Parts: sequence; structure tokens; C-alpha cells
Amino acid sequence: MSTQYAADDVRSKLAVAAPTVQVDPSTPIKPSQWIEFLALPPTETGERGSRTWLARSATLVVAYTEAKAGEVVTRAGQPDEYAILQYSGSAPIKVAAGEESAEVREEALVVVPPGDSSIEVLEDGVLIRLFSIVADDLREEASNAGAYAEPDVRCAPLGEWPDPVGGFRLRVYRLADYPLKEGRFGRIFRTTNVMVNFLAEEPGPRDPLKLSPHFHDDFEQLSLAVKGRFVHHIRYPWGPDSSQWRDDEHREIATPSVCIIPPPTIHTTQGVGEHQQLIDIFSPPRVDFSTSGWVVNAADYPAKPGVGIPEGH
Repeated sequence: MSTQYAADDVRSKLAVAAPTVQVDPSTPIKPSQWIEFLALPPTETGERGSRTWLARSATLVVAYTEAKAGEVVTRAGQPDEYAILQYSGSAPIKVAAGEESAEVREEALVVVPPGDSSIEVLEDGVLIRLFSIVADDLREEASNAGAYAEPDVRCAPLGEWPDPVGGFRLRVYRLADYPLKEGRFGRIFRTTNVMVNFLAEEPGPRDPLKLSPHFHDDFEQLSLAVKGRFVHHIRYPWGPDSSQWRDDEHREIATPSVCIIPPPTIHTTQGVGEHQQLIDIFSPPRVDFSTSGWVVNAADYPAKPGVGIPEGH
């Protein structure tokens, strides 16, 4: 990763992680994807009228649901763990997996183990789930599945991150237990297949004089807009083949939405509304964030072998 962060941006001190894939500079760069969920027909509608949209990246599937009270959303034989993102607009839920269950009525990251599970929606609201592409049915039903008919060879594969300490089980990380902290970037959680950064809700527009253009060598960034208005700025580097060059993008996207930003484009996101919240998602987990000491649940989810810098709250 390379950065153009200001000196007072905590990310300016990140250690640079070596790319995990090497490609010829002439390899085409995938176009960015701009997915406004409510502008698309839902992928499925539940018995209670809940509407779900699916969108995918190279390694991840985002399931965004306008959930109705009483709906029960199930997964049978899920091959790996998945995550539930609970922000201030989320529906309160009761999650059950195996012999464990938990009721979640506040902002949280919920990690659900492999196997059978269910989510009961207790009140109307939003339900957001993150699955790896190992889940064949979800991967194939994504609205933008065609964008990955040819894999993005610039993106690192999922790889093997260690099993959680104590094995796979239902885990609930309530954001109130991890307050924002000076010197730490957001609230970063890791599982075996995804990394989530719950950025703070912002009460006003982002200062246009303090943006943070940067790029990633070998992984996509999924910027999930859950509140407010955002403009994503994306610049495509030039390779030797001028027929592959793309214009810069400076586009506002409606909320709720996800912008999938491909490597190695230079990008930054600008909140332009009166109140907004963005959640950044990476799959596989980022090595540079994993060596920063910023991963708040690192005690439960060890770093991949070779990453090797101790982490803590």
C-alpha cells in the first residue's frame, strides 16, 4: 500500500505490507462498482416482506436487507463463518447458532460460526450480513456477479487465517465496549475472512482540504454507506496500454450503497451531507491494519502466520 496521508493522519505511520500477488503492469484494472441497493430489484423477498440485495467483490458477498419484524433468516450448512454489521439503523435481532443464542439491540459486530444458524428480526430495520464467496449460492446470486466472470488477478485470494481462539462460536462485539480512541483508526474487527472498520458517525461534511487519497496494491476496498451523502473519488493509474486508460471518477452515490474500489486505484471518500456514516470492509483481512495494533478483537482472532506484530486494544 502507498499513501498520500497528511502527517497528522494516524494512517501515515502504517507499516507498508508487501504485495501478496505480482502482476504485469499491463494487466487491465477492473472498473469500480457503484451499487445503490434500493435502485435495484431485490434478490429475494422474505415471507414477512423483507427485501434483500446481494452484491459481491472478488472475495466477499454483502447482503443488505430491509428487514421486517418477525422475519427469520436462516443459513443451513454455511461452510465458513459470516458477520452481521449492526449500526444505529439496524433492526434488533436474535441470533442462534448451534446451542448458542444472543439478542443484539445495539451497535455491534456479530460473528456467526459455520453450520446452521438463524436470525430472528425483532423490529423493522436494516440487516447487513457479510459472507465470503465460499458460499456458492450467495456468490452466484449477487447482482453484479458478471463483474467477476473473469477473476481479478490483482486481488489477493482469501488465503488461510488462523481459527479463532477457543474455536468457532457465536461472538458479539458491542461497539460500546470499544470506544473511539486517539491514535487508533476507527474500530477495526477481524474474523478469519473479513476485516471491518466501523468509522465514526460524522455530524457534518468532510473538510475538502483534508482528504486522504491512497491506494492498495492487491486488495479491494468496499465502502458501505449507511447514512448520509458521499462522493467517491477514484483515479486509475496509467499502464503501458493506453487503450486501457480510464477517466477519473468523482461521483456521488445514494445511501444505502456500496462502492467497490479496485486495486491499485488511488481513492478517497468525501462525506458531503449534514450527517453520515461509512463502514469500510476488506477481504481478506488487511495485513497493514493487522500489524498496527488497531484490531480490537485480535485476542480472539490471531494474525496470519508471518504477520507477527503483537496486537491489542
